[in-house]
Amino acid sequence: MPKPHRRKAEPSLFSAPSSAQPLAARMRPLTLEEFIGQEHLLAPGKALRTAIERGTIGSMIFWGPPGTGKTTLGRLIAQYTDSEFVPFSAVTEGVPRVREIVGEAEERLQHGRATILFVDEIHRFNRAQQDAFLPHVEQGTITLIGATTENPSFEVNGALLSRMRVFVLESLTEGDLVAVIDRALADPERGLGARKITIADDARSVLARESDGDARRALTALEASAADVGDGGEITVDTVRDALQKRFALHDKSGEAHFNLLSALHKSLRGSDPNAALYWAARMIEGGEDPMTIFRRSIAMAAEDIGVADPQALQLAVAARNAYHILGPPEGYLPLAEMLVYLATAPKSNSSYRALSAALEAARETPGEGPPMNIRNAPTKLMKELGYHAGYKYAHDSEDAYIPQEYLPEKLRGSVFYVPGPFGFERDIAKRLAWWDEIKKKAQDG
Repeated sequence: MPKPHRRKAEPSLFSAPSSAQPLAARMRPLTLEEFIGQEHLLAPGKALRTAIERGTIGSMIFWGPPGTGKTTLGRLIAQYTDSEFVPFSAVTEGVPRVREIVGEAEERLQHGRATILFVDEIHRFNRAQQDAFLPHVEQGTITLIGATTENPSFEVNGALLSRMRVFVLESLTEGDLVAVIDRALADPERGLGARKITIADDARSVLARESDGDARRALTALEASAADVGDGGEITVDTVRDALQKRFALHDKSGEAHFNLLSALHKSLRGSDPNAALYWAARMIEGGEDPMTIFRRSIAMAAEDIGVADPQALQLAVAARNAYHILGPPEGYLPLAEMLVYLATAPKSNSSYRALSAALEAARETPGEGPPMNIRNAPTKLMKELGYHAGYKYAHDSEDAYIPQEYLPEKLRGSVFYVPGPFGFERDIAKRLAWWDEIKKKAQDG
């Protein structure tokens, strides 16, 4: 592994940080060997590690949750490739600043030094603004590294995305976070080692678990805990919980997490797992989701995945939504929970869904077919003379309230769109259909 290049004429980006900086900033890794986590990218032989070692860094996007090392990796790449690292925030800076950076990068290139433009929260740029990077990425004036917590497939301009490699960073494991915590406690220069602070084993476990894969959150809480216990003190579970305060559910109301959680809810209901359904709904509620979103998806699921296997499912889902409107939170969450348990444990059938799909396909293939003459209304004399309604058989004239006759157009005679499933109420429907088929066969046989 090559050693990081250092330029004597300029202070290193990774020179010892000031003690006035937050602990998370002071403990930022100075080398790849110090970097914890993301083994799928940085272990020997992995794609990103190999690119860094060879110095063949192109423009790229780091996609992952907060506190997983996106900015740190950008800085390390700049250091290992002896490039100028220029941080840029899509929240506070705009396209005019990009032009300034590109001008400075062009001057640097004349002296043989590359520029890495690190754009934090690149998804905050709209697609037109992202176009400002394109010519400079293509010409090699800058190496663009974008960091985002949002799915770049949806948030990054396709033309720009096609010119960049996407590396997915994962939330740190509890083991990773334990290593981060212990390193900060032991380091006497950048961390808390000189203060002789210790942490109870159970407190360390709680801190690692409840930091939810976010190293920055773990170090921030550790620093707050250290301030609370003072030099030479021991951090306890109560200290950690006080420092962590409220844990916020990983969720957003419009981005990928929103759709991922909705998908998880729907699939848990379809898969007959009431525990998982309750959990994903709770995650959305804790994340600030509008409960109507949960009700809408559940109502759709009742029609798509349960259907007439249990006709009560759709009624109960609609009733639960109405009950929520009457009660409001938190009492309204009770009918929501009742609905989720009922839908998850109801017999499943997508026969209505499949029947509709088949009927729609037939309708597209035969858009001009008219109804058989016998089932057309004949409100005028002319229509009667033309044969409208002729031969129609009134079902209630039979003791069984069923008289065989044709209802489909000629081209679709004999078509079957609905096939009942084997569970719940559809078993009764299947028996009824078989009985009617028998009556129809006898009628055809004379």
